[in-house]
Amino acid sequence: MPKLMSPITLRGLTLRNRTVVAPMCQYSAVDGFANDWHMVHLGRFGIGGFGLVIVEATGVLPEARISYGDLGLWKDEHIAPLARIVDFLHGQGAAAGIQLAHAGRKASTPVSWRGPDQLATEEQRRQAGYEHWVPVAPSAQSHDPDNYNFQTPAALDKEGIGRVIDGFVAAARRAEEAGFDTVEIHAAHGYLLNQFLSPLANHRTDEYGGSRENRMRLVLEIAEAVRAVWPADKPLLARLSVSDNAEGGWSVEDSVVLAGELKARGVDAIDCSSGGFAQGRIISRPGYQVPFAQAVKTGADIPTMAVGVLGDVASAEAILANGEADFIALARGALDDPNWAVHAGRELGGDYSLWPVQTRRVAEYDRVMAQARSIAAQ
Repeated sequence: MPKLMSPITLRGLTLRNRTVVAPMCQYSAVDGFANDWHMVHLGRFGIGGFGLVIVEATGVLPEARISYGDLGLWKDEHIAPLARIVDFLHGQGAAAGIQLAHAGRKASTPVSWRGPDQLATEEQRRQAGYEHWVPVAPSAQSHDPDNYNFQTPAALDKEGIGRVIDGFVAAARRAEEAGFDTVEIHAAHGYLLNQFLSPLANHRTDEYGGSRENRMRLVLEIAEAVRAVWPADKPLLARLSVSDNAEGGWSVEDSVVLAGELKARGVDAIDCSSGGFAQGRIISRPGYQVPFAQAVKTGADIPTMAVGVLGDVASAEAILANGEADFIALARGALDDPNWAVHAGRELGGDYSLWPVQTRRVAEYDRVMAQARSIAAQ
């Protein structure tokens, strides 16, 4: 069996294959609530044969959202709409995950397609769920002073840090109630936990700043606290920007050390991305982040997820076969082809068993007819 299509087990969860839909922000919620858009957007990936579908960065507190359009899990009322999505994914044979997040100083930013004209009246703002607030961060420094979309945040005090930890814990409990199979702690892409990790954003002089050990403290405290309430038979993931891709920033070596500490606290796999700070740039190309997944996998002896322009099936299979990563995650590739996993299975020599029963017979018929036409043309 091709590696990409082979099952894999983390704790008590066995995924039907190694394909993952990475979290993709939709900016389509009002007051944090999932709606029909999220149901259809995520449900199609379950139909498309993916092993694990991870819900977008979901705010653990109201102020944790990247924008007013983000999903949330800061109150019990958010549970039921998410449970509906989880139930559908389970019905299609896919596992369901959710990324728990705090945007930090990158919070309270606009929804890109909704300009001032669409928010001119009170009724428009109400329908959009528009809100605006002052973000928080490890230090009172804007993500990008030259970009008016980013504010100067308020530096978190000890009470504020406690609120963040409590927010992650409470959101994890709600994720369990919604039926999710795994949660992912978001410590990447220049958001709050990445801000604490990186010298580019963390200028504190207390126990949460300065040395690498101090800068890792909040991430490790959150991982430990979430693991304590997350069921022992369910895996816990963490997403890291393995490198800030900027001079003086967080490095691959730092991530290997952090991954080892996360593993010791019960994290089961690392989702390996990169970047997120205004100072760092990297050229996006096929497989450009795979070396990060390989470095963490080898250095910390922990399963890793590769992500970043991995839509070529043969290349994805080779990454797994070569031991560079354990999972292949798609975002834009999944949007381009929500049936990528079932198509990959066929391309790698499989049958139509991964297709939903409603479409399996039609797909098999099309294959037979195409084969017949090919023979007739010879």
